[in-house]
Amino acid sequence: MSTVTPWLGRRLHFVGIGGAGMSGLARVASALGAEVSGSDRAPDSPYLRDTGIKVGEGHAAANVPDGAEIVVSSAIPPENPERVAARERGLRELHRADLLGEITRLRPTIAVTGTHGKTTTSSMVVHALRGCGLDPSYLVGGEVRSTGSNAGWGAGTWLVVEADESDRSLLKLAPKVAVLTNAELDHHATYASQRDVDETFGEFLAKADHVVLGPDLERFPGDAAVPEDVELYPGGSHFRFGGERVSLQVPGLHNARNAATALAACRLAGAEIAEAAHALADFTGAGRRFERLGTTPAGTLVVDDYAHHPTEVRATIAAARTLDSRRVVAVFQPHLFSRTRHQYREFGAALAQADLVVVLDIYPARERAGDFPGVTGRLVAAAAADSADGRRVAWLPQFDDAERFLRAELRSGDLLLTLGAGNVDTLGRRLLV
Repeated sequence: MSTVTPWLGRRLHFVGIGGAGMSGLARVASALGAEVSGSDRAPDSPYLRDTGIKVGEGHAAANVPDGAEIVVSSAIPPENPERVAARERGLRELHRADLLGEITRLRPTIAVTGTHGKTTTSSMVVHALRGCGLDPSYLVGGEVRSTGSNAGWGAGTWLVVEADESDRSLLKLAPKVAVLTNAELDHHATYASQRDVDETFGEFLAKADHVVLGPDLERFPGDAAVPEDVELYPGGSHFRFGGERVSLQVPGLHNARNAATALAACRLAGAEIAEAAHALADFTGAGRRFERLGTTPAGTLVVDDYAHHPTEVRATIAAARTLDSRRVVAVFQPHLFSRTRHQYREFGAALAQADLVVVLDIYPARERAGDFPGVTGRLVAAAAADSADGRRVAWLPQFDDAERFLRAELRSGDLLLTLGAGNVDTLGRRLLV
C-alpha cells in the first residue's frame, strides 16, 4: 500500500456507503488520508468489514459529521435526510462520479466501460497487472476474488477503474486508456436510443490517449482486441492473442473476449503480453460474475451471476452449458421496471435457452412500482413461456415460493443459475442448506 496521503485532513461522508461502488471509493479515500464515515440501511457491508470506517445504520441528519463533504450516488434522492441536513449546513455535496474523477487525475488511469463485462474485464486487468508485479490501484464494481476486495490503493503507477455509463457519470473521468467492451441500449431512463448510447461512449473514448475496443465495435475509432482460435471447454477456454496462447478458468466466449480487451489494456500499461497472459491463467472471476456458491443437499451446483440484460442472460446460460450439467435451471430476478417494460420479450427469449425457468418479481432499486402500472415479472415469464418450446416456466414472485419449488425440483447433476442485479443471490445461498 502506498504511503502517500494527498487527502490528509479531508473529511468525507458517504450516504449509502455499503454498495460495491461507494464502498470502493470510501476505501480508497481512507487510503489517501481522508477521514471517512458513512451511512447505509444495511450497515454491515462485506466490502467494509476490514476498514475500521464508521458506518451509521439508516439515514439521519445526525449521521453527518461537522465540516464533511457529502458523497452521494444517483440512487440517493434529494429528500434524503442527510442530503437535506448537508444543504442546510452549507456543506459541499459531491456525486460519487465527481470523486472518482478526482481520483483518476491522481494517476494514469485505465477506465473500463461498456454495457456488459465491465466488472469482469476491469478485474482481469487488475489481476493481470498484479501478476506482472505492477501493483495497480483499483476501483471495481465487485470483489476481485484474487484480492478479496473491490478497491485498493497500490504502490504501482496505474489506476484501474470501472466506468459506469448508467447515468453518464463516466464522462466525469479522466482516462489515459479507455476500454469499451460492447455498446447496447440498457438504461432506458437515461438513454433515448442506441444512437444516444453510442454518442456518450464516443465522447468518453475521445477523452483518452489510447482506446481498446471489444469485437464488433467498428463504428467507434480505436483498436479492436479480438481473441483468435477460441476453444471452449467445460469451465473455461483457450485462445490466442498477441501471438500468445491464453488459458482461462472462467467459462464462455464472452469471457475470452473480455480477456482479450484486458490484455490489450495491460500492454498499454507496460506489461508484456506473455506475462499478463500467464497471470490470467489463475483468474477465477469477480464477485457475482459466474460465481459458484456451492452445492445443494440434493447435489445441484448453484452459480450466481449479475446478468441483468438479455445479452448477459443469454451469454451466462451459454457459459453454463459448457459445464455439461444434466439440466440448466435459470432463476431470474428482473432489475428495474423501466428495463423490464422495454425488454421483457428479449429477456423471455434469452431465458428460454434454459431447461427450466423460474421468474421472480422485479427488484425495483431506485424506481417505484406505481410509476410503471402493469409492469411485473409476469411479463418476462409469459415471454419465456412463448419461446420455451414446451419447456416449463414458473412465475413465482416471492422468494419463499420459489425456494419451495426449487427444493422439490432440483436433482443431482443440475446446475442452478441465479440471475439478476438485485438480491437473487440470497435465494441461491438459502438453497445450499
